[in-house]
Amino acid sequence: MSTTRKGLGGDRPQVSQRVSRQVWVAGLIGGLATACGIALTATSGWLIVRASQAPVVLTLMTAIVGVRAFGIGRPVLRYAERLRSHDAALADLAETRTATFARLIPLTPARLGRRGRGELLGGVVDDLTDVAEAAVRVTVPIVSILVAAVLALALTTWALPAVGLVVAGMIGTGAVLVVLATRLEEAGQGAVLAARAETTRVATLVADQATELRAVGGERAALGWIEAAHGRLREAADSQSRGRALIAGGLLALTGLGTVSAAFLVLPTDLHPGVKALLVLTPVALGDAAVGLTDIARAHARARASAGRIESLLDQEPAVRDGGEGRLRTTSPKGAERPPHLRLAGVRASWTDGATHLGPIDLDLPPGFRVAITGPNGSGKSTLLAVLARHLDPLAGSVTLNGVDVRDRPLADVRDRIAIVDDEPHLFAGTLRANLLLAAPDGRADDADIEDALRAAGLGLWLANLPDGLDTRLGAGGNGLSGGERARLAVARATLSRRPVILLDEPVAHLDHPTAKAVLADLMTASAGKTVIMVTHHGVGLDLFDTTIELAAPVASPARTPPATTRN
Repeated sequence: MSTTRKGLGGDRPQVSQRVSRQVWVAGLIGGLATACGIALTATSGWLIVRASQAPVVLTLMTAIVGVRAFGIGRPVLRYAERLRSHDAALADLAETRTATFARLIPLTPARLGRRGRGELLGGVVDDLTDVAEAAVRVTVPIVSILVAAVLALALTTWALPAVGLVVAGMIGTGAVLVVLATRLEEAGQGAVLAARAETTRVATLVADQATELRAVGGERAALGWIEAAHGRLREAADSQSRGRALIAGGLLALTGLGTVSAAFLVLPTDLHPGVKALLVLTPVALGDAAVGLTDIARAHARARASAGRIESLLDQEPAVRDGGEGRLRTTSPKGAERPPHLRLAGVRASWTDGATHLGPIDLDLPPGFRVAITGPNGSGKSTLLAVLARHLDPLAGSVTLNGVDVRDRPLADVRDRIAIVDDEPHLFAGTLRANLLLAAPDGRADDADIEDALRAAGLGLWLANLPDGLDTRLGAGGNGLSGGERARLAVARATLSRRPVILLDEPVAHLDHPTAKAVLADLMTASAGKTVIMVTHHGVGLDLFDTTIELAAPVASPARTPPATTRN
């Protein structure tokens, strides 16, 4: 479910609504199922009228067999269509998710704006689902209705051309109504998607900060935020549904008009009464098959809007360039070598155009050096870590690793040396072992190595008391764990990664003073011999570092250096 687009970065995959061969086959099978439904209604009408004339029963056997065949064929064919279409849609969804997440990685975090984790993940997942479901909710139903409509048109035209014209008029008018419904859906889709994203953002914020909100008595206010967000989503959905209801009513009126017109045309003819019943009921059955057209328009509008949202996110240039493309890595992915010598010279950096969020700054980090970075909000602490982690290229100046500019090295070569521990370590719903193996070199590590990393992070006793050891299942987001345990698990990940440089972004910001002190002490013990850079607002554990640097707000001119104080 992807095509390519020429851009500044070369050929890039683009989210699209490609229709696979399997989807077309599913649509044809669905068309036969819909045709069986129309034939069942029409043939039943013929059978009822003919039976009212009390003919010899044997003369009705063909119609009886037809009714049974159509009655059985409709659900069987519908099942086959659903099986094939959903299989195709799920395969496309898996392929598209993989390609999309691969495109997100180079954009992280500099090109993701101010989106929170929940908002970003929820938005991308929902949008990709909308695009993938278009095959099931749009393409297959349209093909099915068209196949059934063509068969109905052929039958009625053969029996009575005038009724065939009525059916053709219904098909044409229905197509116009679908186009109108799609336009109305698309007009309101932006508001619905924006409201949905806001609802996800607020819900995630409240869930993540539930403990803090309870501590300050903010539960009522938080519930008010959620109710307000849901209210805006409901208003946007209600506004959009009015157009949908109008089109649905139009389709019902069209069905009624087509049926009355067919009845008016067949009454004066000398056709058999059973054939007349068949011709009158065909528009009814066709209208019943068209009831889902409003849902098709809705799904189509959602898929187009979702594809546009995804592309607007993904169609950006990464904030870092891989100057070492095609070169061999100079380090082993095992990451067990001696820490490199890092040096920043006149570095300025920015997350957005027209602003400076860091520097200019000079910083020398010899192998094994431990430095704490402090300063007020906006002084560039997190921006500094992003530059060091190769998440953001500097606007000016240079960052060298063992004397070589990092922009001239393979991107993966630099990132393979660096482990990051932030203030909100994410834990997945899965086993303790699986959560730690995410950080292991090549995703593989012996249980003994995992246990050593946990003990180094101060979790030896905690591990010994777990009923299932490394097979203990953790809740999503670390439910059931204390803040200190989550922080120590992040330290264990960094230790297991065996990477020689560790960046700490407020790792103990949400912990009380004794716990924060203990976690940092364990981290320093576990990272013996490694280079450690920590940014913090607090003074906890600063005595564990070789140097503390206080940053001031960045200045626009590259010729000036922000004042900094150093405490050894």
